[in-house]
Amino acid sequence: MDSLFDEPSTFDRDALARRLSELAAGHIYIGGSSWKYEGWLGQIYTRGNYLSRGHFSEKLFNATCLTEYAQTFPTVCGDFAFYQFPTEEFWRKLFSQTPQGFRFAFKVPEQITSKVFPSHARYASLSGADNESFLDAELFKESLLRPLEPYRDKTALLIFEFGSFSKKSFATVGEFLERLDPFLAKVPPEFRYAVEIRNPDFLEHDYFSCLRNHKVAHVFNAWSRMPELRYQMMLPGSFTADFIVSRALLRQGRSYEEAVQLFSPYSEIKDANLDVRRSLRELIHVAQDKQVTAFLFVNNRLEGNAPATIIAITDPGGTSG
Repeated sequence: MDSLFDEPSTFDRDALARRLSELAAGHIYIGGSSWKYEGWLGQIYTRGNYLSRGHFSEKLFNATCLTEYAQTFPTVCGDFAFYQFPTEEFWRKLFSQTPQGFRFAFKVPEQITSKVFPSHARYASLSGADNESFLDAELFKESLLRPLEPYRDKTALLIFEFGSFSKKSFATVGEFLERLDPFLAKVPPEFRYAVEIRNPDFLEHDYFSCLRNHKVAHVFNAWSRMPELRYQMMLPGSFTADFIVSRALLRQGRSYEEAVQLFSPYSEIKDANLDVRRSLRELIHVAQDKQVTAFLFVNNRLEGNAPATIIAITDPGGTSG
C-alpha cells in the first residue's frame, strides 16, 4: 500500500518486475542472495508497509518483507539455511509468504558442507574441530530434505557451498571427490542440486565429470579468490547439468568484510563490475540458446545494490555496462 511516509523514488520497480517475469516465463530465474535489506526501501520495498504506531518497525520488516520481495523477483537464494537446519515451523511460515510460481534456492547447512568448523567464537567448543557430519547423506535427507518435501514445488535448487579447503583437509581434488562422489550418489533425485567450490585448483576435468555423472550443476561463482566467471564458463565441461546456476557474490580480490564496510546499507551501486555483468548476460544467452533453466543470484556485496545490478544485466539494450 502507498503511504504518506513513502519516499519518492526514481527506481522503476514495476518495469523490473515485468522484465523478470518475462525471463522467468522462459525459465530464466534471477533474484537476490537473501532479501532483508532496509537499503532497498523506496526501491523494492514500500516503507509504509512496515510501520508500527507510525514508526518504521525493523521487526515487522524482517518478518514480512519477503511477500513484497516476491512481487518483483521470481526467486531468491536462502543463504540463511547455511547456518542451521531450519525447523518445520520456520519452513511453513517462509513458504506461506510467497505465491505459486516463486522459486527458492537454499544453501545446504554447514553441518553437511564444512570439513572443519571455522575457528570462530560462534562455534564454541566446535571451533576448529573436525566435522563428523561432513557429507552425511542420512543427516542431509532426514534434517533438510524431509522437512522440505511438502514444499518441493517451490524448492528449485539446493546448493552445496564448500569453503576453501586447506591442504590438510584435502591435498588434491581427487581426495575431495572420494568423499563427494559417493555422497551425491545417495541424494534423492527429486531435487535439483548444485556445488559451489572455493578452491580454484579443483576446477578440472575430474571435478566436472563427477558433477555431470550425478546431474549436478557447477555454480559459476564470482568470489574473492575464484577465477572470473568468464574463465570458469570457458573451461571444458564446466556446464555439468541441464540447468545453469550462478552466484555473483564479490569482486575478485575483495574480501567479504571489505565489501560490507564499503557498501552498507546497500542502497546504491558504488563499484560497477562490468565483467561480471557481461558474464551474467552471457549465461542468460547460453540458457536461452540451449533452452535450459537458469538460476542467477546477485549479492549486494558485488556492486553495492543487487536490484540495480539486476536491472543492469537484464537491460534489453545492454546499455548499463
